[in-house]
Amino acid sequence: MRPLSPAEWQAAARSHQERAASLTGDHLRRRQAGRGHPVFDFLFEYYPVRAAQLKTWHPGIGVRLRDAPQRRFYELDDAGTLGVDVDAYLAKRGGTVRFIRDLLASTAVNPARFDCFGLHEWAMVYQSSSPRHDLPLRLGSAGTDAVVDSHQLKCTHFDAFRFFTGPAVPLNLTVLHRETQVDNEQCGCLHATMDLYKWAAKLGPLLSGRVLLDSFELARDTRILDMEASPYDCRGLGFGVVAIETAEGKAEYVARQRLLSERAAGIRAELTTACELALSACHGHSAAATG
Repeated sequence: MRPLSPAEWQAAARSHQERAASLTGDHLRRRQAGRGHPVFDFLFEYYPVRAAQLKTWHPGIGVRLRDAPQRRFYELDDAGTLGVDVDAYLAKRGGTVRFIRDLLASTAVNPARFDCFGLHEWAMVYQSSSPRHDLPLRLGSAGTDAVVDSHQLKCTHFDAFRFFTGPAVPLNLTVLHRETQVDNEQCGCLHATMDLYKWAAKLGPLLSGRVLLDSFELARDTRILDMEASPYDCRGLGFGVVAIETAEGKAEYVARQRLLSERAAGIRAELTTACELALSACHGHSAAATG
């Protein structure tokens, strides 16, 4: 690939920053006004990615720029073009890159599950008087518990499972552990789909800015389904209800879950490719360095 001219990479950077501003503007205005959002703050609090990080444009591994200023984790070649310094990045975060590659590759081939119906959110408030969000429970506490009691919990995502209430933990089909995360993660899971945003952010300059913003948009859309199918009543915030306690609600959940999983597949492949390119290009140090 030929290096991008100053006009080309500056235009790409401006376009990225404009797109990022449109995606983060509402969040920044709410924060400045001291107002929270029970649905969308998750994208900036659970995932500790700042709006400024989303606005930072990277061309991605393998792309070089002419007449570009030096940046951290970038290096100039003999021709004076700037590109990602893969060796320096892997020396600092090689362990993280390898873990992401292994997790995403496993997620892509593990059997997909489309029968969990978003009950992880219900399990997080099961037999509890302290909901995680400042929102009313659509069916009340007793009604929420009854939905959990009438279903088999089938969560495969450890970072959702770890927030289950104590009484809900033994109700899950599998007791999950961090050590077996790679074995259990599967591409039907909403949280595995949202986590692509986290992994994209962690790959930093190895990944193009476009893929980072694509992953953010996917996480936002997935979060909407996650909360519309949850026990919380989000109608006051302008969202709908996916009543997973009904046959119709289950069908809607699975249909939307499948569409999100299809979108995730392409992004997951791009993240995996970036990891593979970096690890294969590594030389002069161990890619197993901890990240």
